[in-house]
Amino acid sequence: MGAREFEEAVGDALDEVPPELMELLDNIVFLIEDEPPPDDPDLLGVYDGTPLTERGDGWAGALPDRITIYRGPLTRMCEDRDELLDEIAVTVVHEIAHHFGIDDARLHALGWG
Repeated sequence: MGAREFEEAVGDALDEVPPELMELLDNIVFLIEDEPPPDDPDLLGVYDGTPLTERGDGWAGALPDRITIYRGPLTRMCEDRDELLDEIAVTVVHEIAHHFGIDDARLHALGWG
């Protein structure tokens, strides 16, 4: 899957997130990069920010949190387009959950690992 089609697939995955949940996202930007850092080449996505559960009264005015989805590892791990689309959706939900303070252990228990 090329870069443009991958970007559209991430957009489609975001469109599938319930609107009431998307409305709760606060000060966050979504990014797509080809590859993760060299020290973690299999990383599918990453949330970089302060989860809502950890924000205090003085948090206002901070730079946006970032969710980055990595095209390379996702496309390499999936055998076909349908599997890739499913994995993109799982990765998007997984990283959004981190914004809400849900950790990896809980996500795995819920089937979003």
